[in-house]
Amino acid sequence: MEPKNAILFGASGFIGSFLLEELLNDPTYQQVTIVVRKDLGVTHTKLKTLIGDFNSLPAMRSDLIGDDVFIALGTTRKNTPDEKIYYQVDHDYPVRAAKLAKQNGAKSVFVVTAIGANANSSVFYVRTKGETERDIIALNMDHTYIFRPSMIMGNRKESRPMEKTFMSIFSVINPLLVGPMKKFKGIEGADVARAMLIAAKNPKEKVKIYEWQEMNSLLTSS
Repeated sequence: MEPKNAILFGASGFIGSFLLEELLNDPTYQQVTIVVRKDLGVTHTKLKTLIGDFNSLPAMRSDLIGDDVFIALGTTRKNTPDEKIYYQVDHDYPVRAAKLAKQNGAKSVFVVTAIGANANSSVFYVRTKGETERDIIALNMDHTYIFRPSMIMGNRKESRPMEKTFMSIFSVINPLLVGPMKKFKGIEGADVARAMLIAAKNPKEKVKIYEWQEMNSLLTSS
């Protein structure tokens, strides 16, 4: 297999930071381009850092060269209470990023959304994730793989007391979630990143949804 180039959006985030490390350490990729609002202070011979955001993205289109596009963008209602800005971060930015990369020849996109994503939902958060999935699928790339974690486990840099409480609850109830309820199991952020990379190295289906069980199968079979 010839070495590939990757583009990563959301490298400063929880899943994105794990994904960046995985991509840099994997010989499958000869170059990893990241788009971040400020320099992460990470240096690597394979790493190309572009400083930008949603508004400046079109201007840097010529630098968005890659075979595979990884999107782990997102925010929280606490950090972004304005619904218009929230929608821009969670929907507009991922769709624009995938579209521009496709125009430059990208063939595959791997994007993190959330369990229950549904473009027809009356719940803003769920609908936003669903519309993101719908509009990225509509770009008609060779491969569109969507990852829908439930509770994302692990230690974050920022303080999120409520989230830590939920993680403690999930660590107890995870073994009890069986059958159709498996998709609601919590999963480590690092494991979501690993599952994305494993899927990217051997894409088959044109469109595929990965919930807990599918991600776990990737991780246990690799």
